[in-house]
Amino acid sequence: MTKFAAEAIEKHIRRKHPGCPDFAVTFFVAEIAKKDWQKASIGKAVGITMQTTLRHTMTDYDQMLLVGTDRNEARRRVQPKINAMIGAWKKRPRQALDDFPATRAIQQGMR
Repeated sequence: MTKFAAEAIEKHIRRKHPGCPDFAVTFFVAEIAKKDWQKASIGKAVGITMQTTLRHTMTDYDQMLLVGTDRNEARRRVQPKINAMIGAWKKRPRQALDDFPATRAIQQGMR
């Protein structure tokens, strides 16, 4: 079993997910640091924690399960939204902002 130091977790998240909001970094660091991880690298621990947290807090996953949707089907349905959120966090904050359709529309209107 492995426990990761909070400083190492934060460094990893900020390097690999520079667009991740500070409040989320703080949350993920606390969640990852309090667990014993078996056969997991720090990257895997971060990925599992981000995926799980976003699935249960930022999607309709739990509601789908409550109405009888198969677990694998519910995961399949919400995965694109989770991928988009994590993908945005992999970009620097300015770059992530530039990718929003409204930002592009405003920029085009200014030309």
